[in-house]
Amino acid sequence: MTKSLSSRRDFFRSVLALAASAGISDSRLFEALASHAAGNADPVFRRYTNIAPRAGVHFFHNNGAFGDFYLPETMGSGCAFIDYNNDGHPDVFLVNSMDFPGHVRHKTPSKLFRNNGNGTFTDVTREAGLDFEMYGMGVAVGDYDNDGWPDLYVTGLGESRLLHNQGNGTFRDVTKEAGVNNTGFGTSAAWFDYDRDGKLDLWVCNYVKWTEKTDIFCSLDGRHKSYCTPEAYKGDTCRLFHNLGGGKFEDVTEKAGVYDPTGKSLGVVILDFNMDGWPDVAVANDTQPNKLYKNNGNGTFTEMGVPAGIAYSEDGVARGGMGIAAADIDRTGYPSIAIGNFSNEMLGLYHNERHNFFIDIAPSSNVGRDTLLSLAFGLFFYDYDLDGWLDLFIANGHIDPDITHIQPHVGYAELPMLFHNLGRDHFKQIGRAAGFTQPMVGRGAAYADINNDGYLDVLVSTNNGPAYLYLNEGPNENNGIRVRTVGTRSNRDGIDAVVRVHFGGAMNWQMVHSGSSYCSASELALTFGLGKAERADLVEIIWPSGQRDSLRSLKANATYTIQEGGKILSAKPFAR
Repeated sequence: MTKSLSSRRDFFRSVLALAASAGISDSRLFEALASHAAGNADPVFRRYTNIAPRAGVHFFHNNGAFGDFYLPETMGSGCAFIDYNNDGHPDVFLVNSMDFPGHVRHKTPSKLFRNNGNGTFTDVTREAGLDFEMYGMGVAVGDYDNDGWPDLYVTGLGESRLLHNQGNGTFRDVTKEAGVNNTGFGTSAAWFDYDRDGKLDLWVCNYVKWTEKTDIFCSLDGRHKSYCTPEAYKGDTCRLFHNLGGGKFEDVTEKAGVYDPTGKSLGVVILDFNMDGWPDVAVANDTQPNKLYKNNGNGTFTEMGVPAGIAYSEDGVARGGMGIAAADIDRTGYPSIAIGNFSNEMLGLYHNERHNFFIDIAPSSNVGRDTLLSLAFGLFFYDYDLDGWLDLFIANGHIDPDITHIQPHVGYAELPMLFHNLGRDHFKQIGRAAGFTQPMVGRGAAYADINNDGYLDVLVSTNNGPAYLYLNEGPNENNGIRVRTVGTRSNRDGIDAVVRVHFGGAMNWQMVHSGSSYCSASELALTFGLGKAERADLVEIIWPSGQRDSLRSLKANATYTIQEGGKILSAKPFAR
């Protein structure tokens, strides 16, 4: 008995020593062992920590609520990563709303925080020329004039703004002269080059037709005003602005065949769902059918949400679609689509079956079961642990502060979720184990590698609450590479380029994309997990211009900036 106990002690001491040498803390090791003992064969060694307070990202969203239950109060707002000064460190942009006229308390502009490269951020809103107010909702990042500096498009209630990056740390409002003002209830937006002419075009979603003057009295008890559902208001069309060059745009919504006044659009993602080389558009609608616009390659689109199978739930109901994302989740070579829905509706996870058809696999998986009671807004696919499989992050939060009194099992502030991709369309919800333990009224969500360690960090905005900046921490168990694209004939950002990475007998691919999630923008650089592979055997880039580049044997754990034509402009090792 004594010898047996001694052997066990020696064993655990050895395990602790090995864990310490790998950078795994005792508490994290014991958590993993306990998880494994409980039947979880997927222990979590990497965890997220909210560093917003200590990093200097001090922000509080103002929804303007004053007691009249205006619909816009429930919806905002988004967030973005943008390297506005091109120093290689992703900066943070947080969209704010404002007080309604007659109820003004204080000024609440959106905020830009500069990444200092040392784990801290500095509020540079005023010096960047962004110290203005609007009832903001969404943001998209892209270099629309190909001058090498990323620009901002901010949507909102009754107005949207195109903010041109001057290249000197400041932005200038060029909305009117560019011709891209959107006067609806603007939500998500995305830059893409739909006609592949080398200039970024702009897609803007609009929600419903709402103003203070047209506000409708809704009530649960017939006496007290409450928030209306979107069914109470007429919908509005998304807008497509074609980049003419020279800083000018043309509204081609009707000409391109995408005019639809019935839409109540909250999320947009650019994808090539049929892999024909032309960027398509998928839109998440709230209580209206979701849309899938097939790019015809001639400047027009054909809407095919119903025949493609993404318009409704599997029982034929139009759900409350919020955020949207797309990625190849099972290495089939085709992108699937995730759509965050209202509580009691579960997430939509539409698997791409090819031949222009999708099947919602959420109801038959734990993804559906685990998301049934939550209300999902921002969401995205990314490889959080660099194991070579794309995982799914979801920011949750209800719209009604009193929902628990009506539905006891549904919360107002809800936990974020992280679904770890186990392969073969199997996901495991590990959000709490991965450090997402703070309930919040989540809205926007975006990702970027803020400290150049190769692992992706997460930014979450909340409604009438603080922002959360989660640092991805833990031992460096897996390898990865990051790819930044620089177009020459294609648009400067390389948006819509497809990057394929071959490693260890496997192949993953991603599209460089702007937008997606909910009213948010993640960094444009692509991060590929390689697992234990020490290099990428082959990296292929298919540019929007049609140019194809191949680069062989790229060492792991570095960020490669690759110019159209196959030239490596830089190879920056990860800070590990």
